[in-house]
Order: sequence, then structure tokens, then C-alpha cells
Amino acid sequence: MRLQGIIFDLDGTLGDTLPACFVAFRRAMKDFSARAYTDDEIAGLFGPSEEGIIQRLVPDRWEACLRAYLAAYRESLPEHARPIPGMKDALLRLRTRGMKLAIVTGKGPHSADLTLKHLDLADSFEVMEAGSPEGSVKPAAIRRVLSRWGTAPHQVAYVGDAPSDMEAAREAGVIPLGAAWLPTTNEQALRAVLPTATFPTLQHFIHWIEANAGEARR
Repeated sequence: MRLQGIIFDLDGTLGDTLPACFVAFRRAMKDFSARAYTDDEIAGLFGPSEEGIIQRLVPDRWEACLRAYLAAYRESLPEHARPIPGMKDALLRLRTRGMKLAIVTGKGPHSADLTLKHLDLADSFEVMEAGSPEGSVKPAAIRRVLSRWGTAPHQVAYVGDAPSDMEAAREAGVIPLGAAWLPTTNEQALRAVLPTATFPTLQHFIHWIEANAGEARR
């Protein structure tokens, strides 16, 4: 195994951003629904992008609700989304070695852009594939990244914090790696789906990557 590229999930992997998603969703939905959603209920809706989730929940007013969500998300980021210490330097370290870096996320393109700017990671990736309103498309998105890079699946890893991320990686034929460096991650559930490796800290991940990285060529 000599890695040439790494594809990352976004929420819960590149940043501690899920709290901002939950806060923004509740703020947006209060004017469109009488229901008060818990964090777990909101997380259970993930799969489609925010566009798709809101279309399903508020079909007759989804565009206004989406605008409210994006405004609330932008406002919630400074207080409720935190960078992962050392992540920007870690990505720079990998890029300096010639490693190809990309993002495949279930987030919609607008919220993904807001997130990367807030985390100061917008310039760290050469490719980003956002989510779809139709549902989870991560395996197909990973394959599009591979095609753009011209890299074989066994030379690329997908890093995520959820069991579904590991399943998407396997479906696409890339190496599944578990990101368990946030205390909110269910590490037990992540390990239960048997990633190639699971990392309790970002430093463990960097050490593993550097041990398995070849002389990357662009």
C-alpha cells in the first residue's frame, strides 16, 4: 500500500462543525415547523444535502427555509464550529509531500464553502465534491475524484468519522480510514465496521499516512 491521495469527509472530520449544523437547523425550522428537533433527530436526516432534507420536510416553502438555514449557519459558525488543532498544518505537510487532497461531503455546496472558509481550509484541497439533494452519493463522488486524478482506488484513502463513510469508501474501492479524534465521535461504532485503521488523534493519523505514503506524483 503506497498512498497517492487522500479524500476527506468534512463535518466531524476536518472540523468540529456538527454543533453549528444543529443550531442552524433548529433556528431555520422554527418559522416553518412546529416540531423541535433534537441533535440525534437532525443527524438522522443526514444523507441528502441540506437542500434535499429541507425539500422533504418543507416541500411547499423549501427555498425560503433553505435561505433561512444558510443565513443561520453562517451566523452560527463563529460560536459553534471549531477548527481541529493542527489540521491546517497537517494538510500542508501532506501537500508538501505531493499528496493529492480532496473532499467528498454530504453537505450542500453553499454550506460546504462557508465551512471551509470558516476553518481557513479553502485553499488546502484541489477538488471538492458536495452532496446531492437526492440522497447519499459519496461512492459515486469518490469515483469522480479518482477519475479526475487518474489514480487507482487502492492508492487512495477516504477519511471519515461515521460508519457510513467507511461503507462508502469500500463501495468505491478505496481504503477506509476512521477519524475518531473528536470526543463526539462514536469510536466504537466506527471500529465496528472494521476500517483499515481508526485514529484516536490527528497525530496518529499523520504518522500512519506518512508510513504508507509513496513518492506521490502529480
